[in-house]
Amino acid sequence: MDMIRPVETPVNPHVTISGVSKTFRTRKGEVHALSDIDLTIRRGEFISILGPSGCGKSTLLMLLSGLVPSSRGMIKVDEKSIAGPNSDIGIVFQQDVLLEWRSALENILIQAEIRKADMGAARERAKQLLKMVSLQDFENAYPNELSGGMRQRVSICRALLHKPPLLLMDEPFGALDAMTRDQLQLDLLRLCRDNDMTVFFITHSIQEAIFLSDRVVVMSPRPGRVERIVDIDLPRPRRLAMREEAKFNHYTHEITDIFKGLGVFREEV
Repeated sequence: MDMIRPVETPVNPHVTISGVSKTFRTRKGEVHALSDIDLTIRRGEFISILGPSGCGKSTLLMLLSGLVPSSRGMIKVDEKSIAGPNSDIGIVFQQDVLLEWRSALENILIQAEIRKADMGAARERAKQLLKMVSLQDFENAYPNELSGGMRQRVSICRALLHKPPLLLMDEPFGALDAMTRDQLQLDLLRLCRDNDMTVFFITHSIQEAIFLSDRVVVMSPRPGRVERIVDIDLPRPRRLAMREEAKFNHYTHEITDIFKGLGVFREEV
């Protein structure tokens, strides 16, 4: 069964990336990070960007956020070209970047303070989000009183406070232990379901990308380009047990073979 299908233009596109390239100028010369990226993301889709270190995954996220300009091409969100920082998104990085002198609840409310939002409504929203990730008993705890997984849950809640239609995530679980990572994947899927978001998720893990995503974008080594897009035809809600199923393993082998073909994986003979 062929799980890799031709690229089609999705119905109801949320994000459109057309002919995007990025070149950085350094003291040692130009570094070509991305080359001719074309990608359309459906509204409400969970899409993972999967590729080796240095292939431009994080650069692509920064371009999409508007924090870094592209060298060539165009990015549109809701048919509007991104020409600067996009405030209508949420971003979660690998490090939680919590302020140590603020409680969990106060860290989440930073979003509302910056946006000059209604603080009463924001506080209720923050408490609801903490409850959704089972941290309702820790709203007054400080970051040094929380585990790594709990801190990252707070970071995710902070990114969701203003109800962003688009959530960008740059290896948010990469620094966590395996069991915590599994639980946060489940938490994230529940949050996505309950908050109706489009998610752009960066990871190095083939299994994580398959488990979370509707589609997996496989990137080539630098300069990064879209090598393949793999549709993940697995039922939702996702269950941890499905990682042992034949169909899940098929996707794992399929994507692994793509990376072997790119020379990312080199097995000894």
